[in-house]
Amino acid sequence: MFRITWAKSLFILGIVLLGLIFALPNVLPQNVRDALPSFLPNKPIVLGLDLQGGSHLVWEVDKEDLKRNLVNQLRGDVRQRLWTERKIRHRIAIQKDGSLVVTITDPAKVEEAAKALKELAQPVQVGFFGAGGTAPEIEITRDGDRFILRYTQAGLEHRVKSALEQAIEVIRRRLDELNMTEATIQQQGLDRIIVQAPGVKDPATLKQAVGQTARLTFQLLCDAQPTDGADANRPPPGCIALPDAENPNRIYWVKTSRRATVEGADLVDAQPSFDGQTGEPVVTFRFNQKGALKFARLTQANVGKPFAIILDGKVISAPVIQTPILGGSGQITGRFTVEETRVMSAVLRSGALPAKLVVVEERTVGPSLGSDSIRAGLAASIVALVGVLVFMVFFYGIFGLIADIALMANLIMLLGLLTAFQATLTLPGIAGIVLTLGMAVDSNVLVYERVREEYRAGRSVINALEVGFSRAFGTILDANITTFIAAVVLYGLGSGPVRGFAVTLGVGIITTVFTAYSLTRFLVALWVWKKRPKSLPIAEAAKA
Repeated sequence: MFRITWAKSLFILGIVLLGLIFALPNVLPQNVRDALPSFLPNKPIVLGLDLQGGSHLVWEVDKEDLKRNLVNQLRGDVRQRLWTERKIRHRIAIQKDGSLVVTITDPAKVEEAAKALKELAQPVQVGFFGAGGTAPEIEITRDGDRFILRYTQAGLEHRVKSALEQAIEVIRRRLDELNMTEATIQQQGLDRIIVQAPGVKDPATLKQAVGQTARLTFQLLCDAQPTDGADANRPPPGCIALPDAENPNRIYWVKTSRRATVEGADLVDAQPSFDGQTGEPVVTFRFNQKGALKFARLTQANVGKPFAIILDGKVISAPVIQTPILGGSGQITGRFTVEETRVMSAVLRSGALPAKLVVVEERTVGPSLGSDSIRAGLAASIVALVGVLVFMVFFYGIFGLIADIALMANLIMLLGLLTAFQATLTLPGIAGIVLTLGMAVDSNVLVYERVREEYRAGRSVINALEVGFSRAFGTILDANITTFIAAVVLYGLGSGPVRGFAVTLGVGIITTVFTAYSLTRFLVALWVWKKRPKSLPIAEAAKA
């Protein structure tokens, strides 16, 4: 029998109703959405950069800066392995090409040093998904008591890849901290990151939040400081020259020894605040137990001496240690605005970038262009929808009207799903919706034509409907599965607008299969139950 049980009926209607509930916020004004109960969805669909305007920036990993950091890290690893762990005396020199020359000054321990240094040459995966095997990350060559260490090309590429993956996660945390949850972050090529922030009209805030490496250190100032007549860029041994963040012409000489340095990596919290005495915007910070202990030792041993708070190689303030700071917390002062303290605290909380990022492309999409895109997309969607609705009624009569109802439900469910998952709707995404409407109608046409054929073959009305829907379902499923696979591939290999199209197409296929078979079948069964037809209108229309 061509009928649907009450359980199936309630399930089908419940799914459609759920889609309507999630899609409803898109047509409600803001004040009504705010007044909705907390258990009801109240967020509209997220509009992409091309629909509401915003900022589009592309960052590239500074490979030279990354290489310098890796060489400095390697130098520290060499000292750790040779002196700290084995007490092997040595000298280290850094060449212009970035290679490290290690000379062992203890002849009796050259072989022991060779074994220790060999441990640094860890293998890395090369090729696509590691299909190329492994290669050493560090190449080591020996000349007597001299060892030359340099990063291989495979090692550098592995480090760039790791830095890029880590940078994407850091950027995502930073933008989440700044409530830019609608931003899209994705990798481009081997060393670039695309960030699109809908609604952010000024890219300066985005650049400040994303491009800041956020390496924070607390370092003691050297006893001697540059004077007007001295060469500020030639600090005494054990010191480096760093510029002031506000006045680059002012140079500080800062101690580089580990005993005089506390790393900001031990921070557990940073918040924008105001100074209790001056009322100026400041950033308060708090260390973990390890950082608090190191900070307490540093300040306790150097009361009355100045120390520098350094962010990304620039001195942002250089206060004098008045009393030991034992609680593991403090504040960063400077000539900050409220917005600067908000951004700075966000980037400090999210952690430092593994490498410096350089802006290689910057584009701002105005809201007027977004409004034009929305109007054009809506116009195209409405024209397509009206054309399809009229076509179905004209050719299939009452069955065409049923298909139109299912089509509208399909559109509502599609918008509901996109809204529920807070997917970003782009202009190509609207094109995917228009394509979905055509595909949904195509599925109904397949069903109706199959029912018509079965009825012409001599089957009864009920039997023709039953067999027609059952046999057409396989064809509908096959056609939509192949299209869904194409949408998945587009999403996986594409980027930006291509992904927006793939998302709406993929979601639209799911709603199409449901409405074209389940909902349409339910509505036709309801019509049969009420009218008890002796013949099929679509068959009579075909004869006419």
